[in-house]
Amino acid sequence: MRTRKWLANDNLIEAIEQLKGGEVVAFPTETVYGLGANARNEKAIEKIYKAKGRPSDNPLIVHFASWKQIEPYVTDVPDYVSQLMDAFSPGPITFVLKSTGKVAPSVTAGLPTVGVRIPDHPVALRLLEHCPFPLAAPSANLSGKPSPTLAQHVIDDLEGKIAGVIDGGNAKTGLESTVLDCTGPSPVILRPGTITAKDIEKVLTGQMIDTTSQEQVDSPISPGTKYKHYAPEVPLYLFIGKDQTFIREKLKSRHIGRLCFLQLDQKATLEVEKTYELGQSNQEVAKRLYDVLRHVSKTDVDAVYCVLEGEDALSEAIVDRLKRAATYLYVED
Repeated sequence: MRTRKWLANDNLIEAIEQLKGGEVVAFPTETVYGLGANARNEKAIEKIYKAKGRPSDNPLIVHFASWKQIEPYVTDVPDYVSQLMDAFSPGPITFVLKSTGKVAPSVTAGLPTVGVRIPDHPVALRLLEHCPFPLAAPSANLSGKPSPTLAQHVIDDLEGKIAGVIDGGNAKTGLESTVLDCTGPSPVILRPGTITAKDIEKVLTGQMIDTTSQEQVDSPISPGTKYKHYAPEVPLYLFIGKDQTFIREKLKSRHIGRLCFLQLDQKATLEVEKTYELGQSNQEVAKRLYDVLRHVSKTDVDAVYCVLEGEDALSEAIVDRLKRAATYLYVED
């Protein structure tokens, strides 16, 4: 199968026809590129898992154009969800709610819940408005690799494995959505994103928002929490602390790269072959992170390291993605 590439300003009839025929098509969202298929078609969903090499117990997020489209697919919706929808949707936030069972079984990985969201991207919304079904869409990359923020990233990973990709340029956010468990009296953050607990607390006055770890859960209800993700093809050493001697002992190769956060004014801990600058702000780092991790794999380094002297300067979402991408994680005692 040859993977087609459509431009965002093209007439997308062919892409929609491919989706109607049960094929898989990648499309841009404000977070990362998604790998879309008919959320009601079990055979189409199986193609997503096969193309990505994704474990079957890792549920998918379903994308809609509006809350009206979402309503038939969820039940027992708490009142606070409408407040959060008004504040943040369309946008990089996913709501895990009780499912009515109208999506294909593989979408929910056998769970009684389903993750739903409305993406904030004109191409994604146009696609969803014209499809007669919602699109289940994980990130459009090989499982475990950095998520795609450009159409070329999708092609690099999935050429010949999917019907096509709609090229909508660079994803403006660069990190996957915040995922909220909304099956209880208060929302719980299952996966951090650019919409933070403080942002949510400002909307839900008087409520403290919890974060729960899905690391040790056999069947996590949020994608992106159980398995290793976002890793470059060369080893990434992540150090949390200030012990530079420890870093030098661990990294003895002469071909070392370094991830650098300019806002932290970092100094090189050891002589490096290449410095990869991630940006001045959390927003810039989020947008560039996956692209830089992909670039690292194409350069002549044996390993790359990153030092976090303190996590306060970086957003929780960025620290989360770095920890999941790390081949080796060292935390100073």
